[in-house]
Amino acid sequence: MKFYKPRAKHAKKFTKTAFWFCVGASLGLFLFTSFVFIIFQNIYKNVVYPGVAINGVNFGGKTQKEVRSFFQMKNSLIKDTTFTLTSDKGVATVSATQLNLGFNDKLLSEQAYSIGRSPDVISNVSLILQAYINGVNLPLSFHVSTDALRTTLADLKSAIDVTPVDAQFELSNGRVTTFHPSSDGQQIDFDTLNAQLNAKALPILLSSRPQAITLAIPIKTLKPKITTDKVNSLGIKELIGTGTSLFGHSIESRIYNVTLAASRVNGVIVAPGEVFSFDKALGDVSAFTGYKSAYVIENGKTVLGDGGGVCQVSTTLFRALLNAGLPIVERHAHAYRVGYYEEDSPPGLDATVYVPTVDLKFKNDTGHSILIQSIIDPSELRLTFLLYGTKDGRVTTLTTPVVTNETPAPPDKFEDDPTLPKGQIKQVDFAAAGATVTFSRKVVKDNKTIIAETYTSVYQPWQAVFMRGTQ
Repeated sequence: MKFYKPRAKHAKKFTKTAFWFCVGASLGLFLFTSFVFIIFQNIYKNVVYPGVAINGVNFGGKTQKEVRSFFQMKNSLIKDTTFTLTSDKGVATVSATQLNLGFNDKLLSEQAYSIGRSPDVISNVSLILQAYINGVNLPLSFHVSTDALRTTLADLKSAIDVTPVDAQFELSNGRVTTFHPSSDGQQIDFDTLNAQLNAKALPILLSSRPQAITLAIPIKTLKPKITTDKVNSLGIKELIGTGTSLFGHSIESRIYNVTLAASRVNGVIVAPGEVFSFDKALGDVSAFTGYKSAYVIENGKTVLGDGGGVCQVSTTLFRALLNAGLPIVERHAHAYRVGYYEEDSPPGLDATVYVPTVDLKFKNDTGHSILIQSIIDPSELRLTFLLYGTKDGRVTTLTTPVVTNETPAPPDKFEDDPTLPKGQIKQVDFAAAGATVTFSRKVVKDNKTIIAETYTSVYQPWQAVFMRGTQ
């Protein structure tokens, strides 16, 4: 034991000496590093530390003002960039200046300068060494004003935005008294538009020259709270057919009769499998049921009679039935071509009725109820029929009517009328050329033809008749 004791003493003394040497060396290194760091900080007291870059551009040794000036200069290069925002309701144009589009020059200069200048000394040393050895690259930052965008699009917004409409449906005595289908609304999708602008902004800012950018204004669909299929269980949920006609230049009593007859058919529900009769839905047509005297075709002549104008209504419904692809059980053409029915349509698309013998009928073969709705536009003197039900995939094709066997109208006829003052002439019938008009209709469902038919209308040449006063 006495042999090893001197060696242990030497080892302990060596360890103690080495420990204090290391402490001294560490303290000296710390003091030296601190001294160097303080000198380094003084050298770069008011400038960005070396190796600090923004998007690859080294700003080491630059002042905050110089960094900010660099990005302000970049902003000035693209200030004349224009954005054209398009929609089917119009176009709006706004400049980069109006949108306040540009680099965040103040923020970027502050971020670059702040690297290595936090309250944490160790973190500062680490960042400065990292920047000096490997570099520190900061991302770009830019701004764009969404408020300016909304201001620019204020006028277009009022034209584009549509409030969704909830469905209305009220049934009374088997007839719909209140009906309004639901409809989707829409509005400008500013979130998507902002995202599109942000996606375009950086490439524009980096291009260093003005550009002309075109963007389609994104539209967001708004759904109604109550859809049509939720307000009834009849399958009346969507438009399946439309028909229109004009009756301009009609006398006042005819306009009145068209409006009255259309209201009598409005709201009728046709059950699945039911054959609809226009005459039955219309009811009695006479002065006793509210109709006024207007021109009708009777016994081969155009004369004043109760309900003149009712055929305008049957003609318009016939067009809606054709469009909807519904099977038409009964239809009759007029005796001659009527000018009203060719104002917005080729010849041959008419249907006359004469209660109770001459009718317009169709069958509802859709498997769901059909609602007939009529609309009168008094400003255009236009009648429209809308048929609502459930679409079953049928597609209707109508050929263009072909006119053949045209014959001119007979010469005008003048007859004496002792009830009119002498010298006064009154037209009571109107000239129309005769013709045969033919068109075909094909209805396809599930790749199968369910209707293939041809309509042939033979119109007589019609003579204009004038009454000459002899009183």
